[in-house]
Amino acid sequence: MKMNVEELNALSFAVIGAAMEVHKVKGPGLLESVYQKCLQKEFELRGIRAVREYRVALEYKGDDLDEYLVLDFLVGGCLVVELKAVEQVLPIHKAQVLSYMKSINAPLGLLINFNEVTLKDGVHRFVLSK
Repeated sequence: MKMNVEELNALSFAVIGAAMEVHKVKGPGLLESVYQKCLQKEFELRGIRAVREYRVALEYKGDDLDEYLVLDFLVGGCLVVELKAVEQVLPIHKAQVLSYMKSINAPLGLLINFNEVTLKDGVHRFVLSK
Protein backbone atom coordinates (compact mmCIF):
# COMPACT_ATOMS: atom_id res chain seq x y z
CA MET A 1 0.00 0.00 0.00
CA LYS A 2 1.33 3.40 -1.00
CA MET A 3 1.11 6.09 1.70
CA ASN A 4 2.26 9.67 1.85
CA VAL A 5 4.51 10.98 4.64
CA GLU A 6 1.62 12.19 6.79
CA GLU A 7 -0.17 8.83 6.54
CA LEU A 8 3.04 6.94 7.38
CA ASN A 9 3.66 9.19 10.38
CA ALA A 10 0.07 8.68 11.60
CA LEU A 11 0.41 4.90 11.20
CA SER A 12 3.72 4.92 13.08
CA PHE A 13 2.17 7.03 15.85
CA ALA A 14 -0.79 4.61 16.12
CA VAL A 15 1.52 1.58 16.38
CA ILE A 16 3.67 3.24 19.04
CA GLY A 17 0.51 4.15 20.98
CA ALA A 18 -0.67 0.54 20.86
CA ALA A 19 2.76 -0.66 22.03
CA MET A 20 2.72 1.84 24.89
CA GLU A 21 -0.65 0.49 26.01
CA VAL A 22 0.69 -3.07 26.00
CA HIS A 23 3.75 -1.93 27.97
CA LYS A 24 1.56 -0.03 30.45
CA VAL A 25 -0.56 -3.13 31.08
CA LYS A 26 2.17 -5.80 31.03
CA GLY A 27 5.35 -3.91 31.96
CA PRO A 28 8.89 -5.04 31.10
CA GLY A 29 10.43 -8.45 31.74
CA LEU A 30 8.26 -10.84 29.71
CA LEU A 31 9.05 -12.89 26.63
CA GLU A 32 8.88 -11.31 23.19
CA SER A 33 6.15 -13.77 22.18
CA VAL A 34 3.90 -12.46 24.98
CA TYR A 35 4.29 -8.88 23.76
CA GLN A 36 3.65 -10.00 20.19
CA LYS A 37 0.34 -11.63 21.11
CA CYS A 38 -0.71 -8.68 23.26
CA LEU A 39 0.20 -6.20 20.53
CA GLN A 40 -1.79 -8.18 17.97
CA LYS A 41 -4.82 -7.94 20.26
CA GLU A 42 -4.25 -4.21 20.78
CA PHE A 43 -4.03 -3.70 17.00
CA GLU A 44 -7.37 -5.50 16.63
CA LEU A 45 -8.96 -3.36 19.35
CA ARG A 46 -7.72 -0.19 17.65
CA GLY A 47 -8.60 -1.24 14.11
CA ILE A 48 -4.97 -1.25 12.98
CA ARG A 49 -4.53 -3.57 10.01
CA ALA A 50 -1.50 -5.78 10.70
CA VAL A 51 -0.20 -9.18 9.66
CA ARG A 52 1.59 -11.04 12.43
CA GLU A 53 4.62 -13.17 11.51
CA TYR A 54 4.59 -11.95 7.92
CA ARG A 55 6.69 -14.30 5.78
CA VAL A 56 8.96 -13.08 3.00
CA ALA A 57 10.41 -15.60 0.57
CA LEU A 58 14.15 -15.35 0.12
CA GLU A 59 15.97 -15.54 -3.15
CA TYR A 60 19.55 -15.14 -4.17
CA LYS A 61 20.58 -14.06 -7.67
CA GLY A 62 17.23 -15.15 -9.05
CA ASP A 63 17.08 -18.51 -7.27
CA ASP A 64 14.44 -19.31 -4.64
CA LEU A 65 16.21 -20.34 -1.44
CA ASP A 66 13.22 -22.13 0.06
CA GLU A 67 13.79 -20.01 3.19
CA TYR A 68 11.77 -17.15 4.65
CA LEU A 69 12.28 -14.03 6.66
CA VAL A 70 9.60 -13.72 9.33
CA LEU A 71 8.71 -10.16 10.29
CA ASP A 72 6.97 -9.80 13.65
CA PHE A 73 4.39 -7.52 12.00
CA LEU A 74 3.72 -5.87 8.69
CA VAL A 75 1.34 -3.00 9.41
CA GLY A 76 -0.73 -1.34 6.72
CA GLY A 77 1.26 -3.14 4.05
CA CYS A 78 4.17 -0.72 4.44
CA LEU A 79 5.44 -0.56 8.04
CA VAL A 80 7.79 -3.21 9.41
CA VAL A 81 7.46 -3.69 13.17
CA GLU A 82 10.08 -5.79 14.91
CA LEU A 83 9.73 -6.55 18.61
CA LYS A 84 12.44 -7.30 21.14
CA ALA A 85 12.53 -8.03 24.85
CA VAL A 86 16.25 -7.65 25.43
CA GLU A 87 18.48 -5.92 27.96
CA GLN A 88 20.01 -3.73 25.25
CA VAL A 89 19.25 -3.09 21.59
CA LEU A 90 22.35 -3.97 19.58
CA PRO A 91 23.43 -2.81 16.12
CA ILE A 92 22.49 -6.27 14.75
CA HIS A 93 18.87 -5.72 15.84
CA LYS A 94 18.80 -2.45 13.92
CA ALA A 95 20.42 -4.11 10.90
CA GLN A 96 17.71 -6.80 11.02
CA VAL A 97 14.94 -4.19 10.73
CA LEU A 98 16.71 -2.43 7.86
CA SER A 99 17.21 -5.76 6.05
CA TYR A 100 13.52 -6.58 6.45
CA MET A 101 12.56 -3.15 5.14
CA LYS A 102 14.82 -3.51 2.10
CA SER A 103 13.55 -7.01 1.37
CA ILE A 104 9.96 -5.78 0.92
CA ASN A 105 10.74 -2.17 -0.02
CA ALA A 106 8.97 -0.84 3.09
CA PRO A 107 9.53 2.89 3.62
CA LEU A 108 9.25 2.78 7.41
CA GLY A 109 10.27 0.47 10.24
CA LEU A 110 9.95 0.36 14.01
CA LEU A 111 12.09 -1.61 16.42
CA ILE A 112 10.35 -1.78 19.78
CA ASN A 113 12.17 -3.15 22.82
CA PHE A 114 9.66 -3.90 25.58
CA ASN A 115 12.38 -4.57 28.15
CA GLU A 116 12.62 -0.89 29.14
CA VAL A 117 11.22 0.83 32.22
CA THR A 118 9.86 3.56 29.93
CA LEU A 119 8.86 2.25 26.50
CA LYS A 120 9.75 5.48 24.69
CA ASP A 121 13.39 4.58 25.45
CA GLY A 122 12.89 1.32 23.55
CA VAL A 123 11.39 2.71 20.34
CA HIS A 124 13.66 3.07 17.30
CA ARG A 125 12.30 4.42 14.01
CA PHE A 126 13.88 3.78 10.60
CA VAL A 127 13.18 5.42 7.25
CA LEU A 128 14.33 3.95 3.95
CA SER A 129 15.47 6.73 1.68
CA LYS A 130 14.65 6.41 -1.98
